[in-house]
Amino acid sequence: MLAEQRREKILEMIRENGSVRVKYLSTLFSVSEPTIRQDLIKLEAESEIVRDHGGAFLKHISSSVRSLSLEHNENLDLKSAIGLKASKFVKPNGIIILDSGSTVTELAKNLTSFRNIRIITNSLNIALILGAEPGIEVFMTGGEFKAPTLSLTGMHAASFFEHMHVDQLFLATAGVTFSDGLMYPGFSDIPVKTAMINSAKEVFLLADSTKINKTAFAALKMLHKINYLVTDNKIKDEDKKSFESFGIRVIIANINT
Repeated sequence: MLAEQRREKILEMIRENGSVRVKYLSTLFSVSEPTIRQDLIKLEAESEIVRDHGGAFLKHISSSVRSLSLEHNENLDLKSAIGLKASKFVKPNGIIILDSGSTVTELAKNLTSFRNIRIITNSLNIALILGAEPGIEVFMTGGEFKAPTLSLTGMHAASFFEHMHVDQLFLATAGVTFSDGLMYPGFSDIPVKTAMINSAKEVFLLADSTKINKTAFAALKMLHKINYLVTDNKIKDEDKKSFESFGIRVIIANINT
């Protein structure tokens, strides 16, 4: 891996997890700790990270957490339309899983008028959006807190879904490719997403068109387990056909261009 590519992956991990450690990155990328420190020096000079003893963290992470603001709010018009479209498929009186992330948060905002549904989530902000609504029961996983996504992750979060059977899962992703499947910046999310998928009768992947053919550090080869893709009308025809070849129904949210 070239140095520029490595730094890009490191920045993705910091944006997703809030912080990283030099020792962990050294092992992960099979390079020396001085090499990683030089990467962090360069990233600090040109991006939103701050170096600390033994690692680095996002510059504004504390204020984001205190204000319950998600770091990933780009393409919000696409995400908002996708969230609204996905809400039309939520089954009444059902048990559903809402994954963390900005697109699924947009879905959650459209569920406040629902009644007699049970929601399981690993997202702190989604729990706060829906937890006080009458007729909505919200259950949260345990796990390690990830500040940028206001979510809980890791093996403890994954174990929450053991022996669980739910009607629907609305799943987030950092990217998706047809060769490697679902993409996530860090490995800690992989067991959580796997457990969510395995516990659901129907899986809805919420992903705007900019995430199609986008790679990240960790891959989850479970594209065959996805039943529906909810995306926007900027999806390319060939990509739509590729999803359909996996048996995935593509649901389009129309965006004014």
